[in-house]
Amino acid sequence: MFETIKLIHKISVILFLLIYLIKTILLLSNKEDLLVKLTKVLKVPEMIVSELFLLTGIYLITQIPEIKTLLIVKVGLVFLSIPVAIVGFKNKNKILAALSLLMITASYGIAEMAAKNKAKISEQSVTVDGKFDGKQIYNDNCAICHGADGKLGMTGASDLSVTQLDTIALTGIILNGRGSMKKIDGLSDDQAKAVAEYVLGNIKQTK
Repeated sequence: MFETIKLIHKISVILFLLIYLIKTILLLSNKEDLLVKLTKVLKVPEMIVSELFLLTGIYLITQIPEIKTLLIVKVGLVFLSIPVAIVGFKNKNKILAALSLLMITASYGIAEMAAKNKAKISEQSVTVDGKFDGKQIYNDNCAICHGADGKLGMTGASDLSVTQLDTIALTGIILNGRGSMKKIDGLSDDQAKAVAEYVLGNIKQTK
């Protein structure tokens, strides 16, 4: 379900941006008659796209285990851009129309920045003999979505307690990502392997 809603959100965001881009270009080009006609034609589709954009966005936010500053800025820009756009197009104010498009575009760029998953490596993750503590790295980076027992399932995270993957496959996913899970930037091969070994040795349920 998470992946489906995420896909719907991406599509609605792209359509939303495209609609406002076209309308802004028409307004800035002084093609007001064409803008009026297009606005009438797109009135219902625009309402549907806007609703999908907002509703799916709200759902995705509720699934995020940690609200970051960039996410707050993104949401603020989106909600602020809506009244600015309404006033701008209603009064045919080119500056406000362009500003609303800039806000929406900026919010999309911020969302991409916030989506990057940078590794958190604490001092406790390195043992006295120089090896990596897979449990500590897991707790620092993975438990927030998978949970301490691997069953949390936030943001569409897989249930690690029943995984059928081996160490090599898990290590690859940790390093490169898969599905809703982004790659963990800054994590070394040995650190990823330590996490995979911890998952298979301590979280995966054996019969």
